[in-house]
Order: sequence, then C-alpha cells, then structure tokens
Amino acid sequence: MRIMTKQTAVDWLIEQLKEYDFADIKDSEYYIIKIPAWVLTEKQEKAKEMEKEQIIKAHLHGVIHKFDNLNDASNDYYNDTFVGAV
Repeated sequence: MRIMTKQTAVDWLIEQLKEYDFADIKDSEYYIIKIPAWVLTEKQEKAKEMEKEQIIKAHLHGVIHKFDNLNDASNDYYNDTFVGAV
C-alpha cells in the first residue's frame, strides 16, 4: 500500500517563510526575510499542528503494522510520506 507523499511541517514552514524574501539578492546562500511577528506566530502554530498530526499518524501507522516487519514498515512509511516532498 502506497501512502500519498506529503510535505513535512518543516518543509511547509520553510516554503512559507520564503514567500517573505524581500531581498533583491537572489543568492542560494542567504534569504533575508521581513515578516510581521503575528504572521510568523501563526505560521509557527500551523507548523506545530501539522507536526503533531504527522507524529500521530506515524504512531498509528506503527501500531497498525507492529507485527509486520517493523523496521522495514517504518522506513517505507517515512520514505513514502516525506522523502521527495520538497
């Protein structure tokens, strides 16, 4: 069973922060962002909620498949869900 690829909470937050890159410097080394504190707080809370949901789903997936080859199932879940979600 393949699980739909999803974006991690960290990847989502970074993507959101890049929207506030106001520097005219298009350099792969630096992002200079200007973001209102309230917006950052909202995005941080959203990312925390996403992370919580991802942890709960990962745990549930582990419980459901605990008698399967656990190590392989855990690695497959991570790879199917998060790898390549950039």
